[in-house]
Amino acid sequence: MHQSFLRTALVLGLLSAVGPLGIDLYLPALPLIGQDLQASIGSVQASLMIFFIALGVGQLVYGPVSDMLGRKPPLYFGLTLFAIGSVGCAFAPNVEFLLFMRFFQGLGACACTVIPRAVVRDLYTGHEALRMMSTLILVFSVAPILAPLLGSFLIEALGWRSSFWGMLGASLLGLLLMATQLRETRPLAVREAERGAREARDGAVNSGNWSVVRQSYRTLLTDRHFLGVVFIGAFGISAFFTYLANSSFVLINHYGLTPRQFSIAFASNAAAFIGMSQLTSRLSRRFGLKPMVRMAAHGHAAVMLTLLLLFALGVEALPVMLVLLFVGFGFLGLIVPASAILALESHGPIAGTASALMGTLQFGTGALMIAISGQVANGAGLPMIACIAGASAMTWLFAQTTLRKGASAAVDDVTSASART
Repeated sequence: MHQSFLRTALVLGLLSAVGPLGIDLYLPALPLIGQDLQASIGSVQASLMIFFIALGVGQLVYGPVSDMLGRKPPLYFGLTLFAIGSVGCAFAPNVEFLLFMRFFQGLGACACTVIPRAVVRDLYTGHEALRMMSTLILVFSVAPILAPLLGSFLIEALGWRSSFWGMLGASLLGLLLMATQLRETRPLAVREAERGAREARDGAVNSGNWSVVRQSYRTLLTDRHFLGVVFIGAFGISAFFTYLANSSFVLINHYGLTPRQFSIAFASNAAAFIGMSQLTSRLSRRFGLKPMVRMAAHGHAAVMLTLLLLFALGVEALPVMLVLLFVGFGFLGLIVPASAILALESHGPIAGTASALMGTLQFGTGALMIAISGQVANGAGLPMIACIAGASAMTWLFAQTTLRKGASAAVDDVTSASART
């Protein structure tokens, strides 16, 4: 059982890393891309924004399809699409073509974002699911920690286009893992059994078609607890996405760091997020999921708003920014995995659809924050910090209203569940 748990976490973590690699591997190259393709900062940032938009929109399809056809077929399709998009980006002659191919990359990568979460829900619930999610985060954390550094080496040696060839390699590795190491966790027998149960309950004749998908989305969109928890994670992730879109310009162009120094600074913040995420299972057992998320939201907002105040007062020293971002993103590591478990806990039969809607709302919110930050960006740190602080305040607001004492979802007292293998 232990070996199976670790193998599943390793495979799902590496598959989940495809999306982060599609972001982090080329981050040190953003200023160079703008220079080479003669594009503005906003146009280059749009290559991130359009990737996030595709990640969000595509999940609305991948999730339901994985509920109806199984988890592996849409994963194969998504990885193949990501590979094609990577090749297109590597040959991009201008920023417009780059944006077009980045959209295809995002459509492919979102399969590796939404479906691994559904696989976790197929196999585990409660604290065991949180333990798996934390382990999965530990595995795919290699991407945000090492990818910018690897990207800086590739870019310095071979130019910015080499980062997209690295993404192609990641997609090919994902296809190999899919074929050899991942079993189908939603086989035909399970899908047929659930379809029969729905027909017996609802009298539905075509319970496996898209009318059921619409009903599933209707159920989720009217679930106030689900939406509230999703937006806790959405604004939390948006704070980090805002940092993704702006940090290379701020740290390299404004503070004068080299691409390699930027990669190290970026990796430290990612390490804070990932390191704290490993404590979620232990802390949730002691305090409960909802109190833990509320506490982390307090800390996250307090640190980011303090950073904004310091910058507004003219205290813009680089060490101050890096230290407070490190602490603030550490609190975020407690929020994101726990909010995902809270959102999916009550929606096992439609975990793929619920994961898809969660991802769409979160990446859509992230894309909106990137667009806002792009409009106010001037190359300095204050606009970036202001947007990060605004997202952290919204995270706090949703956490306090959705997870307040006496809220409807009784997830605090969930106990460790046995793995369903």
